[in-house]
Amino acid sequence: MTDPVLIEGYASRFGMEDRAGDVVRAGAFAASLSTKRHIPMLLQHKSGAIVGEWSRIVEDGRGLYVRGLVHSDAAKALIQTGLDGLSIGFRPQNWTHRRGPGRNLRRIELVEISLVADPMLPAARFSLPGHIARAA
Repeated sequence: MTDPVLIEGYASRFGMEDRAGDVVRAGAFAASLSTKRHIPMLLQHKSGAIVGEWSRIVEDGRGLYVRGLVHSDAAKALIQTGLDGLSIGFRPQNWTHRRGPGRNLRRIELVEISLVADPMLPAARFSLPGHIARAA
């Protein structure tokens, strides 16, 4: 087995509308992060497809910042061929309807964070340390 690959980026960005019309508000993850001890790193939201471990998950001024080690050789191979998307698995706890489709998500129970090919929020991306994409 090869060495793990360190990745970092944003699994969610505050105030940005995703493809379903949902917008995550600042502070939405605070309660969940204060009580959860372990958030799995999955591949494509597949239950049991644990590909690594998150070493840091925090809210900052931009969104939900994550940093972790990818251990799975299959996932590392996908990263080498361009996989760079992140997506959150969550349960909405407090939200309001938006005009048109989607919700304003004010409190979220974070269940998992996945490496994905096509994230619901196009700005939810990871990279190798020192190369974080700073999408607007």
